[in-house]
Amino acid sequence: MTQIPAETTARPAPRIRVELVDHEISLQPLRDFIVDADTGAHAWFEGVTRRMTGSLQTILLSYEAFVPMATRQLNALAEEAAARFSLTAIAITHRLGEVPVGEASIVIGCSAAHRVGPLAALPWLMDRIKADVVVWKREHFADGQTQWIHPR
Repeated sequence: MTQIPAETTARPAPRIRVELVDHEISLQPLRDFIVDADTGAHAWFEGVTRRMTGSLQTILLSYEAFVPMATRQLNALAEEAAARFSLTAIAITHRLGEVPVGEASIVIGCSAAHRVGPLAALPWLMDRIKADVVVWKREHFADGQTQWIHPR
C-alpha cells in the first residue's frame, strides 16, 4: 500500500526589523515593512515622552545603549514574540539620544493573520524590553533635576 504524505504548509519565517536610531522615528517605513496581503491584523505601540512624571514636569528623555548588545537583545525578543504569538512580521525601532515631549522613544509594529497575536504581543514585548534590553533612560525635568531609570 502506498502511503500519501499529509499535505503540510510550512509557515514562512517571520520578517523581523530591529533598529536603534538617533533621529525622529518615521512610521511609514515600519508600516511598509509589516504589510502583507495575507494578514488581517496590524497592531502598533508608540511610546512617547510625556510632559508630567508624577508631579515633575519632564522636558525631555535621553537614551543611551551599547548598540550591538541592545540590537541582539531586541532581535532575540522579536524572534521569541514572532514564535509565541504567530506573527508574520515585527518591526521594533528604539530611539537613542534626546527625545522631546510628544515624540516617540519606541515604536513596535506587528502583523498576523488574526488580531489576537499582535494585540497580545505588544504588552509582552514592552514589558520584556523594559526589563531585559540594555537601554538606559534619563529623565530631564524643568526644575533642572535629572533621574536615571532602567534597567532594573
